[in-house]
This record gives sequence, C-alpha cells and structure tokens, in this order.
Amino acid sequence: MALRFEGAAYAIAGAETVLQTLLRHGVAAPHSCAVGVCQVCLLRSVGAALPAKAQQGLRDTLRQQGYFLACQCAAADGMELMLPRESEVFGRAVVSAKELLSAGLCRLWLTPATDLYYHPGQFLNLRRSDGLTRSYSIASVPRLDSALELHIQRRENGAMSQWLIDTVQVGDALDIQGPNGACFYLPGREQEPLLLIGTGTGLAPLLGIARDALSSGHQGPIHLYHGSHGAAGLYRRPQLTQLAAQHGNFHAVFCDSGPAVESDCIAGRAHDIAFGRHADLSGFRVYLCGAPAMVHAARKSAYLHGARMQDIYADPFENKDLRQAPRD
Repeated sequence: MALRFEGAAYAIAGAETVLQTLLRHGVAAPHSCAVGVCQVCLLRSVGAALPAKAQQGLRDTLRQQGYFLACQCAAADGMELMLPRESEVFGRAVVSAKELLSAGLCRLWLTPATDLYYHPGQFLNLRRSDGLTRSYSIASVPRLDSALELHIQRRENGAMSQWLIDTVQVGDALDIQGPNGACFYLPGREQEPLLLIGTGTGLAPLLGIARDALSSGHQGPIHLYHGSHGAAGLYRRPQLTQLAAQHGNFHAVFCDSGPAVESDCIAGRAHDIAFGRHADLSGFRVYLCGAPAMVHAARKSAYLHGARMQDIYADPFENKDLRQAPRD
C-alpha cells in the first residue's frame, strides 16, 4: 500500500498517520505539535474522502477544498496529496514593535498586510523563511489594539523562539497562518463567573480573554490565576494590578512555585491555588492555557469541581515532535 505526495509514492507501514508515513520516509513535511492543535501539518487531498477528525477546526472553505491535518488522518492506499496553496493558507505581517521584557521573554506586535478577523485567545502560526513554523497565542483585542500582540518565551533548543527574540527586528516581514483555536470569550451569559488559569506565556491568551470580556461588559466576577516557577515569569503584574483597580469584578492572583516568593504573590501552583479557592465551579466558565501537564490536570479538576465540560476551554502549549530531538 502506498500514498502519493507531490507526485512521489511512499509505502505505508501498518496503522500510521499520513504525517508518520511521510516523516518515516524522510520527507520534510511541515509539522509542529503532531496532536491536531497547531494546524501546521495542513495538506491538501485530491479526491479522497477524509475523516471528520482530520478536518476538525478548519475553516469551511479549506474543508471544501480537501485540506486536512496530516497528523490526524490515517494513511490510506491510493491517497493523492499536495502541499497547501500559499495564498489560501499564509498571509504576511510586519513587526511593528518589539519589547524585550528580559533575556528570555519579549512582546511582539505584528501588523497584518490585510485585515485579520480574530478572537483574543486564539493563536497564529508564524513561519520562518526556511519553513520552520510555530504557534503563538494572541494577547491583543481587535477593537482595543491596532496591532496583534504576541508573547514569546525563549525555549531551550528553541530555534524559533531564539530567532524571534534575538534576530527579528521592527520592520521585518513574517508569514502568518490563522487565526486558529477555540479558546476565547463568547458574548452572552454576562453574569456568569469566569476562572482563568495560566502558566508562563499562557498569560497571553488569558489577558486577551479577560480584556475582551471586560470591554464587552461582562458583569460576573473574573478570576485570573497566573503561575510561574519564579517571580520573573510573572511578567505582567503591573498591568493586571491596574486592570483590577479599574474593574471591580476583575481579580488577579500571582502564583509562584519557586523557592523565594515575593510579597504580592502566593506560594504554590496556579491550578492548586485556584481550585483551593473555588471549590464549587458549577456555573463557571473555565479557561486553561499554558504547560500541557497543567492544562490536562486542570481540565479534569475543573470538571470534578463542578464545571460543565462544554464550559471548559483549554489551550495547552503542545510542542510534541515525532523526531528524537526536541525543537521549538
């Protein structure tokens, strides 16, 4: 059994995905998380029927043209596959501002070449000229901000994060794809309490969600818990403190699991502290962003504390790779 990709045939071995088949043959197929989140592995099928799982989360226009996620589609004999058309998937954006918060963290503002409709909390894929692509959540709010705001954290062996922090300058142009993701604020039910829990740069989407909710007139309490191992990772405390001073229904708690905890922080992990303070989550909407281990554990805990599964919105920062060497 074999599939065809860009005119060449590749044998299928057992029950593997399209992405696994291509990578096993040494094909430089685009991919990142490999769990169906980032949409970097998008390919186009010519004629073959595609399972719903392989097209989940894609725009209707892409689904109708045969686009699918290679990491979520079982390889099948006779499949004819092609790379995406550039104009249908990628756009361009210019770096309009950059702020280094520390040696390992920066804020990046992008101005798209064309108008981009997005929800705060969704994410964009950024692509380097060599094809390296990674996902970053959007912290800005379209009706409040003129540019897209992203938070970039330096990763060990992180080719993309190091390039964005060390090399990219104001005025540079980047390829962007998206927005993607379903972790964002939905208008309505304005009286319901919101619980937002994030670690590291998981604050970026939560900050966007909180500002979006407040500017939309949300009346219920909004509790945001930001966690880090060390105070340096709690990088937007002044902004969150100011937001709390401006809005009586917004509350920010800074959680530090490191050895030395500053006076305005609480010792411990963000999700442990949040669930300790909110034992009954019935009627809450819950947003979880950041490290995958935290997000997966917190999703289960939120449900056990009474939140309805359909009211739990999660965005784990997956970075799973099918190769042995980790990358970012």
